[in-house]
Amino acid sequence: MTFRILWPAMRWPDGRAIEESSVGEHTAEFSERYTDVTDEQWANCDAVVSVNDIPAEYREKMTKCRIFATPKVGFDNIDSKAWAEMGIPVCNVPDYGTQEVADHAMALMLSLMKGITFHTRELKQDPKGLWRPALNPFGKRLSACVFGVVGLGRIGTAAALRAKAFGMDVVMYDPNRENGAELSIGIRRVHSLEELFGQSDVVSLHAPLSESTEKLINFEVLSHSKPGLILINTARGPIIDLDGLYEAMKADKIQACGLDVLPEEPANPDHPLIKAWAADEEWIDHRLLITPHSAFFTPESVYDMRYKGGELIVKYLSGGRLDNCVNQEWLVNQR
Repeated sequence: MTFRILWPAMRWPDGRAIEESSVGEHTAEFSERYTDVTDEQWANCDAVVSVNDIPAEYREKMTKCRIFATPKVGFDNIDSKAWAEMGIPVCNVPDYGTQEVADHAMALMLSLMKGITFHTRELKQDPKGLWRPALNPFGKRLSACVFGVVGLGRIGTAAALRAKAFGMDVVMYDPNRENGAELSIGIRRVHSLEELFGQSDVVSLHAPLSESTEKLINFEVLSHSKPGLILINTARGPIIDLDGLYEAMKADKIQACGLDVLPEEPANPDHPLIKAWAADEEWIDHRLLITPHSAFFTPESVYDMRYKGGELIVKYLSGGRLDNCVNQEWLVNQR
């Protein structure tokens, strides 16, 4: 039996060969915009792949669809309850960028702790006069530092193992992980954010975005930070209260910060923290690194993202194997 799999808002400009190969002999159909998809395509697709949710006006037309895949880790922008009410499981692709994001977290940490961007910019201004190898504002011996992890999932675990390889003492906070998860990789566990921030030299965020994690890292939490703490976020932007981060950095509650994600993307140039960073205001100079939600990106990770969405759909439609279902409402209804 041949299935029809629809990509209704295709985001990649370099052809469709990866998606087509992911579904084998089945039919892959593509559109650049939802509005270009015909009523016949909506009605007769067996599955849909989309980074963003499908608006309700189009979902109503999908009378044959059996599975919805969002080819990324985060799914907070998907109305999983609405899909469950339609009897459709929602699945994500949680493993396409695990190594890349963990590597990026380490890169942000090292760039700050080893003064990479600091020295580069200083030397550009005066290659001879500013040749000052002993001037490193945040320099520390890594093996003498504590690396804190918030969220010990796939990426958090990968980051913890990388920090261990540097000889760092690794501690984790994750109330959702079972007892002993930390022991399996040889790290320590604490039971509050305050305890984690109070003993860590670096804290790296790897939690998913949910109602319980939005603005989880706020001024109150940051006020418990160990002096000189460096904060890294390669998870989701809204986990950090940006106003609280601005206040904490102004008050020297934390020393420096590396952000790959922001609550508002692209960056809001009018936010006080972004404005101060962009203007190289003296108080924040060299203390904040920002990258454009690029931690996941390598050609290999993009291939995985694009291929695995179609692959998991075919597994389900052909053999009933359901991988990475993220709408618990649907799972409950199956019991």
